[in-house]
Amino acid sequence: QVQLVESGGGLVQAGGSLRLSCAASGIIFNINAMGWYRQAPGKQRELVADITRDGFTNYADSVKGRFTISRDNAKNTVSLQMNSLQPEDTAVYYCMFEKYSGIQYWGKGTLVTVSS
Repeated sequence: QVQLVESGGGLVQAGGSLRLSCAASGIIFNINAMGWYRQAPGKQRELVADITRDGFTNYADSVKGRFTISRDNAKNTVSLQMNSLQPEDTAVYYCMFEKYSGIQYWGKGTLVTVSS
């Protein structure tokens, strides 16, 4: 079964940057949207950013101007460049691929910790 694998998480000081990447372990056809979600301790999972196959992007208000999502359709990968990180960005970050059929694939998550 195809899985999504995230990488790039870690510990960073406030004001620092990290780049998350996500790739599928196998081939997934007909991917429409790719996205990043996060879940902080004691909170619900929330959308961080997503991007359609045509490149249209959507960001949570809390990350606008700081985070940038990008994708490579040929490689079926998605990345999230995170700048000016703040302690409130601390969370487990998950990538998600959604096919045109609505089927979703999720990664197991990568932890991002921002120290003050």
